[in-house]
Amino acid sequence: MTSRTVFVQELERLNEEVTRMGDLACKSIGKAVGAFVTGEESLRAEVKAIDEKIYGCDTEIEKHCLDLIALHTPVAGDLRTVSTCLKIITDLNRIGRYARDISDSADMLKDQRHFKRLISIPQMAGLVEGMAKDAVDSFVTRDAEKARGLFERDDAIDGLYESIFREVLTYMMEDPKKVTMGINYILVTRYLERIADHACNIGERIVYMVAGERLDPAEMKRKRREAETGNP
Repeated sequence: MTSRTVFVQELERLNEEVTRMGDLACKSIGKAVGAFVTGEESLRAEVKAIDEKIYGCDTEIEKHCLDLIALHTPVAGDLRTVSTCLKIITDLNRIGRYARDISDSADMLKDQRHFKRLISIPQMAGLVEGMAKDAVDSFVTRDAEKARGLFERDDAIDGLYESIFREVLTYMMEDPKKVTMGINYILVTRYLERIADHACNIGERIVYMVAGERLDPAEMKRKRREAETGNP
């Protein structure tokens, strides 16, 4: 078996490892929000267990990437693939961490009733989970256009975050007893907003891996706003 054949097989295994880690990160989002909404301890335990698995994946994949670089000295596209995987797992690890933070927020509110029916947060969570899943799928399929599309969807997440923040702040100002619960609502939406940002990070890295192009997210957002408003 040639060195190139071995390397290709190792790359395939690396792809499988990153995909498995991505699937775990996506799964943790829905379970974490479910734990926050319902307060179910079993869901919090599942999120904790998934976060620990994600951390284990991060350590193993990092070692695998470094071994590939040391043993096979990849160049060009192969090196982009390995280096991109190294960066993607950092984003996936953060997604798992934020999911656990959402779950921990449920523990902080144990035995307290939500002061309003939770509709916006699960809606936001569904959109964010969809972004994370598509980010992982664009890695699997090497779909740079799908990865680019994540940035436009992030604008909707930012809008939802601002809307929920203002709504919850109004509740807190009207009734000081709702401050603790309200702060946790804001924190959960902030965690979800950060998860969406990490999904965009993954998309940015995939475009670089596939096309060798480095995106400027801030510039992309500026151009979208110009297109929407008609003002430079």
